[in-house]
Amino acid sequence: MITPAPASRVLGIDLGGTTTGAALVEASGDTGPVASTPTPAAAGPEAILDAVATVVTEVLNHGGPAPAAVGIGTAGVVDVDRGTIISATDALTGWVGTDVADGLRRRLHPLLGPVPVIVQNDVDAHAAGEAWVGAAAGMDNVLMVAVGTGVGGAVVLDGHPLRGAHHLAGEMGHIPTPGAEGLRCSCGRRGHLEALSAGPALHRYYLALGGEAASGDARDVAARATSGEPLATLAVHHSATALGRAIAGICTVLDPAAVVIGGGLAGAGPVWWQAVEQALRAEVVEPLAEMPLLPATLGDRAAIIGAARSAWRLVDAR
Repeated sequence: MITPAPASRVLGIDLGGTTTGAALVEASGDTGPVASTPTPAAAGPEAILDAVATVVTEVLNHGGPAPAAVGIGTAGVVDVDRGTIISATDALTGWVGTDVADGLRRRLHPLLGPVPVIVQNDVDAHAAGEAWVGAAAGMDNVLMVAVGTGVGGAVVLDGHPLRGAHHLAGEMGHIPTPGAEGLRCSCGRRGHLEALSAGPALHRYYLALGGEAASGDARDVAARATSGEPLATLAVHHSATALGRAIAGICTVLDPAAVVIGGGLAGAGPVWWQAVEQALRAEVVEPLAEMPLLPATLGDRAAIIGAARSAWRLVDAR
């Protein structure tokens, strides 16, 4: 077992559907080397948690003081108080009901002893990281939007992630959205934002318009739009406009200092960004007219750093 020392660092973990990454993070937000491993997403909770423990062990093998706490961001709706998954898609097989906190504590006990563990949704962790040392550093009220295979959202309110009564605060992908009528969302219902503005949805829409069958994904559609292809431009504009209008509605309720956009489509290019921003600016009331719309800056480290931020709060509270 690593010898405990005065708190100088915590461990942040990003448990994704494809890759799990971890790193030690100092109180300043400075991050050590990131270790990663493929996530055995189809193998079930025990195998997934075993993989987390493996990557954590790799990080700890570099030596140094033991982390004072562990924070983990994971896909799914998380009961943060209990550290359990209460709802999830099939991206992680059998993930609903998993006690992530207890499972990780048991696996890490031989190395770290009874270390405190906090579990949260990965987009909440992403938002916490960007608000701490990323694009919105120094801002206490931030809306984070993650657009990739889905549409996720998270809210930092007065410096803390907003969880909500049912652990769903910020889940903007499931807002009923004009233009998405009849389109099936990943939650099983129809007409939600994710069914129109997520990457796979954009790609499907482009193909439905009669776009080039050789197009492989949403990034290709965005590239075609940037080069001026009319159908790709139409598809991107329709999808991005819906997202911008949804962001405008949320901002009108929450009044954030800034909106940060991350995820795979955040790099989709100027046609996508311009459509999002134009729709947002057209809808918000005057006091929000100059609210910044910012690209995320922390990349693959964002959820690791945000998870570590919550772990540091555990340390500070003890």
